[in-house]
Amino acid sequence: MNAVTYPKGTVKALSRSLRIYHGDKQRHAAMDRLYGAFLGPGDLAFDVGAHVGDRVSSFRRLGARVVALEPQPGAARVIRLIHRRDPLVTLVEAACGDHEGSIVLRINSRNPAVSTASAAFIGAPASVRGPEEQAPSEEQAWDHEIAVPCTTLDRLILRYGLPKLLKIDVEGFEAHVLAGLTKAVPVISFEFTTMRREVAEACLVLLETLGPYRFNVAIGESQVLELGEPASAEAMGDFLRGLPGAASSGDVYAILTA
Repeated sequence: MNAVTYPKGTVKALSRSLRIYHGDKQRHAAMDRLYGAFLGPGDLAFDVGAHVGDRVSSFRRLGARVVALEPQPGAARVIRLIHRRDPLVTLVEAACGDHEGSIVLRINSRNPAVSTASAAFIGAPASVRGPEEQAPSEEQAWDHEIAVPCTTLDRLILRYGLPKLLKIDVEGFEAHVLAGLTKAVPVISFEFTTMRREVAEACLVLLETLGPYRFNVAIGESQVLELGEPASAEAMGDFLRGLPGAASSGDVYAILTA
């Protein structure tokens, strides 16, 4: 991996991420309730795009083993510091996509949560992308590029086993990640944004090729599923297309029914 020297402001940005993602106990409790419906002690979870590891911490509170992927050196260092003494957390400093090798990661050094391997994500309107994505507009600049290792979900499963839950949050690169998966995982969550709904629709199509999934959704960081019963891929696509732009983002949950 290329050596990276981040400009002044990156430490401040990571500190903001820690406050947002690790500093709210009520949010932690809501997250644990949500993931606790899918994950229990001894289960295996993959966190693809772990950032500073709030989901890693939730999965561990539930007693699960975790494989966390995070290609950004600064965020990966945060995860190492938080979980360095936990043998049930494995950190893989790599991106995930549809091929093995390397990939260019576009770094937003002042707002690392929106760093991405997707050029289309960067080119989309800046109406933005998650809780800390309410950062000032001058912080929405991708000012570095680094080459990082890239692996696939199939390769991760071969090495670590089939997870009970797979979480994907990679800023517009979600469909590329799912394109590297050929095995049905019991529960898969992936981030969507209203500025690039076509990515979510591509994810729905890919998941339908893997198995009989039904779908639910949590808006923003609510950690609450919106639908009383999981819906078909077609119905979920209609739901996402009908969301106002102000909904911004959230997570779709794909639940294997057989």
